[in-house]
Amino acid sequence: MVADAMTDLHDDARLAAALATQAGELLLAIQADCASGARGDREANACILEQLRAARADDAILSEESADDSARLTRSRVWIIDPLDGTKEFAERRGDWAVHIALAIDGAPAVGAVALPRLGITLSSANPPALAPAHQPPRMLVSRSRAVPLCVDVGQAIGAQSVPMGSAGAKAMAVVRGEAEIYLHAGGQHQWDNCAPAAVALAAGLHVSRIDGSPIVYNQPDTNLPDLLICRKEWAAPVLDAIRACREAQR
Repeated sequence: MVADAMTDLHDDARLAAALATQAGELLLAIQADCASGARGDREANACILEQLRAARADDAILSEESADDSARLTRSRVWIIDPLDGTKEFAERRGDWAVHIALAIDGAPAVGAVALPRLGITLSSANPPALAPAHQPPRMLVSRSRAVPLCVDVGQAIGAQSVPMGSAGAKAMAVVRGEAEIYLHAGGQHQWDNCAPAAVALAAGLHVSRIDGSPIVYNQPDTNLPDLLICRKEWAAPVLDAIRACREAQR
């Protein structure tokens, strides 16, 4: 039974990677044509959902670009989709945007694929890259447009170098790819913003949690997920300690 379950998850991961890659190719064509974020969101979502519904008809879907169906709350397997993560970056013809396709099983991020189309790669929970040697001092990814005071304070407390970047998927995959050690977010997100990145990061051996150290639980009634920490395991305790100290100081 365990072997069968692993085989099924591998098939799910291959499907997620294939759909993310295909949607990424569609988005590249749209970006080259008109860079319309609205068109990209709409067409990538339609492309993914049509094929996903055909391939996994019994599963529920939660997508940023589709109306939420509360029936998903009664299902064990729920696909969580962000067809274009980083619409602003996409519209500006930047490269730090992504496609997220994840499968949550009983609330856990079991399968994920994150396509980085401008880099020509798709990272999957089935075959994440080996972690590169850590950099010292640590590099911490931050929003390129919205500096959250808590993240700034934590970065200063641990002596991190700030690395501005766009979408959540691009930031998370930068940690997976060894371009940074820490991605801390406290400015508000939704389940589709980080489910696929969380699945890939966990498969790569990284730490993934809320900023209080608790696990992230998906397929909740409220799609909001206000905070996230993805980092190398050796930095989890120092970052979580710094978060607690900074929050205490802000009270």
